[in-house]
Amino acid sequence: MPLYKSISVNSQTTVKIWKIEEPYNKLFNTLDLKPQSLERVLSMKSDLHQRGFLSVRHLLRDFGYTDQDLFYDDNGKPHLKDGKHISITHSFTFSGVIISDSEVGIDIEMQRDKIGIIAKKFVDYEFNYLDKNSEDYIRRLTVIWGIKESLYKLFATPGMLFKDHFLVIPFMLEDENTVAWIDYEGKKYRYNTAFLEFEDFTCAYVIP
Repeated sequence: MPLYKSISVNSQTTVKIWKIEEPYNKLFNTLDLKPQSLERVLSMKSDLHQRGFLSVRHLLRDFGYTDQDLFYDDNGKPHLKDGKHISITHSFTFSGVIISDSEVGIDIEMQRDKIGIIAKKFVDYEFNYLDKNSEDYIRRLTVIWGIKESLYKLFATPGMLFKDHFLVIPFMLEDENTVAWIDYEGKKYRYNTAFLEFEDFTCAYVIP
């Protein structure tokens, strides 16, 4: 399947999502990968990870870029050679890319019950408004995780902790947006965030 969803966040920011249904060969044969990317994808032991990696390159092409336009810094954060800001995600059968004139982060997660087991590892303040017995508890936890993962990707600073340094303001699922804060080393940073749900997945993204 080609592009699954395209979202114009604002005049400078676009999100594109790919549903990974194609076999590896179909995704691979139409791409021109640089040597480092070829080595990386061939070293992956999981077919799903390989297809996720390749689908991201197809999303890049949909934006008008190639694999040669993408590089990573020492913290593993992706960059584009033209100076635009980019963030990348893939989870099981979906991948996503956000590109903007501003710093951005994006994450896609499958909605799974096991997130409730690890909630204490990434949730603190948010327990004040979460109801563990509500029908939407897992979905709301997945939104919080996705927002915090997106913040982590945007800030790309080793040592940051989801539970201690990231805070997500109360939200309703139907609103599909909220505000998040980073409180790190005496400084506070405010971010606008948005999220959407599809086929038991959650995509979240953040913009300063």
